[in-house]
Amino acid sequence: MNTIIIKTLQLILCLSLLIVLHEGGHFGFAKLFKVKVEKFFMFFDYKFHLFSTRDNWFTRLFPRFKNNETEYGIGWIPLGGYVKIAGMIDESLDTEQMKQPAKPDEFRSQKVWKRFLIMVGGVLMNLITAFVIYCGIMFFQGEDRLPMQNITKGFAFNQEAEALGFRDGDIPIRFDGKEIEGWSAAIRQDLCKAETVTVLRQGKEVTIRMPEDGLNLLDVVYMQPPFLVPISASLVDSVVSDGPAAKAGMMKGARILSVDGTAIQYWSDYDSLYLRKQDVLAAKSCTHADSLKQRKMTLVFQNPNAEKADTATIQLDENYLMGLIRYNELSNYEVNHIDYNLLTCIPAGLEYGWETLVNYIDSFRYVATPQGAKEVGSFIAIGSLFPDTWDWLRFWMLTAFLSIVLAVMNILPIPGLDGGHVAILLYEAITGREPSEKVMLWLEYIGMAIIIGLMILAFGNDIRRFIL
Repeated sequence: MNTIIIKTLQLILCLSLLIVLHEGGHFGFAKLFKVKVEKFFMFFDYKFHLFSTRDNWFTRLFPRFKNNETEYGIGWIPLGGYVKIAGMIDESLDTEQMKQPAKPDEFRSQKVWKRFLIMVGGVLMNLITAFVIYCGIMFFQGEDRLPMQNITKGFAFNQEAEALGFRDGDIPIRFDGKEIEGWSAAIRQDLCKAETVTVLRQGKEVTIRMPEDGLNLLDVVYMQPPFLVPISASLVDSVVSDGPAAKAGMMKGARILSVDGTAIQYWSDYDSLYLRKQDVLAAKSCTHADSLKQRKMTLVFQNPNAEKADTATIQLDENYLMGLIRYNELSNYEVNHIDYNLLTCIPAGLEYGWETLVNYIDSFRYVATPQGAKEVGSFIAIGSLFPDTWDWLRFWMLTAFLSIVLAVMNILPIPGLDGGHVAILLYEAITGREPSEKVMLWLEYIGMAIIIGLMILAFGNDIRRFIL
């Protein structure tokens, strides 16, 4: 099956599940407090819908839905979903109902604390969903951890890291005195917040003091060469047929010995040389001839079982790639697998979910920066996160993470989002005054403008990344 179709199906299933559960949180609290819910829709139904329990064909098959107070349906705009609760101004901008006297089963007739719970119900449901999924993954799959001490060859560090005191071969083992549980991408985020980092250097512990104001996460994430990366020998895992490496005679298991006369031992050495070429290409005065020149390199490599090394001059492809897959040294290290039972999976899942939530909230502050704004993505970017083949473990891990993302995004104090309604309710609880209908309507307009602006930014970034 086409990989785009597989990714799209996973995205639709994930978002459909999260939208229904999120709106179900609002719906559940509304029903608990006997508040009338007029509509419950997955996706938006501007002007028309794909399905509704009020459709004639459906009511003929299921007559009991004809007079049901809630209309259930599926819209055609896959940008979210909504429940239309009687007696409140929301994204539907329906003000006619507000001109009538308030009824006991309307939102506006409820006490502030009840309205508060109705509005945070969606966020609570998303958080519960994420934690339940993580607990389930711990129970059914367990957890693999690669202890830092098992990465015996240590890490390679870039110039910025070396300026702080790190050295190639160091193995970070503690942040601020707390043991690092295992190697993962989240280590970079903890590294940026740490005041001290303890490393193993030739069997001895060395403590490195980090900058007082910490490191900028986005700077660390996008550093090239990376701030730190597990040392991996310059071995080739496989070559792409008809690629530059294959044409040069390179085979699976080959070892690259030098590039343009510079000795290469690790892939981090190659990356440093490659980036120097990229710096030349980035220069404004770089011509097409310069590009071709920089894409040419002389390699010395030795294939497995070969008695001597080969020398070849290759031309990198248009994406400046050799056409090979690097050998991953991490596959040689011993991984600890942890199994959990029905009782132990709960604290393990809650801990994993809590750390994911805290790290996401911490990284969210970078969105307001110029670099962070460039990384905002739409459904295209989200869809690209899913694997090319259907992998249920990966699917549920991404679904849990996106559920946390949805919870955090919705609780932001932006008019039109749940957080905007919560902020208004807190204002009412503190002052004892409810904003006028006119103010509420304008807040919805402002909120919609902000959301549309963010959507334009997200889609624009995706077009820049994936199309241009």
